[in-house]
Amino acid sequence: MAPLALVTGASSGIGRACAVHLTTLGYEVLAGVRNEPDAPPGTEPVRLDVTSEEDVAAVAGRIGGELAALVNNAGVAVTGPVEGVPVQEWRRQMEVNFLGQVAVTHALLPALLRARGRVVNLSSIGGRVAGPLFGPYSASKFALEAMTDALRREVSQFGVRVVSVEPGAIATPIWGKGIEDALRLMGEMSEEARRRYAPLIAAVRGEAEKAAREGLAPEAVAEVVGRALVARRPRTRYVVGREARIQAALARLLPDRAFDALIARMIK
Repeated sequence: MAPLALVTGASSGIGRACAVHLTTLGYEVLAGVRNEPDAPPGTEPVRLDVTSEEDVAAVAGRIGGELAALVNNAGVAVTGPVEGVPVQEWRRQMEVNFLGQVAVTHALLPALLRARGRVVNLSSIGGRVAGPLFGPYSASKFALEAMTDALRREVSQFGVRVVSVEPGAIATPIWGKGIEDALRLMGEMSEEARRRYAPLIAAVRGEAEKAAREGLAPEAVAEVVGRALVARRPRTRYVVGREARIQAALARLLPDRAFDALIARMIK
């Protein structure tokens, strides 16, 4: 009998690539999607809005006994200056990218423990480095990293392995949606705030559009997720992409002020 895996946010981008790749590794894949027709071929669609208690409970009921792999991928990107992002948008960011992952993991942990399974949390290099205008997104990923560390240290003694995968720039729809949201939020800021942040927003928007065009393919991340699930002793963290590895190294080696200055020069 094929091991069972659940991938959240499987309708597009990294989640879709992961769901497809896991089928090639011999998993029976439940594809968590908000609209069942969006599930990739070869998977079983399950309706799953990670912020819906009813959806999460229904998926836990479908899984029942054992779950070999959980890939927490569902997410959105809320971007904009701290001053300009309304509090309700911060809450939406945390509800989807963090609390939704906590809810799914909490509901499925008994099945993972029975199977001595694995949890892969799709974080980001933004979970290590908070760039300008990415405060809400990075806050959610920093929180996810903390939950990942705590969970790993709690359940490793029971045979469950917990891994964080931290991609850099990946060519997925999340960036286009993030840009749209940022422009919408910019329109809601005061005229003074718009003038204050306009050059920064223009520069970061250009970088986000470049990431959407030139970033790594989602399949590159899916392959790393697959390795994390089948390795005898998986790493605790996998950084995906040359750019992300450079950022991680610089953040570790440089003093904060020096790193701040480097980021400022790169944006200009």
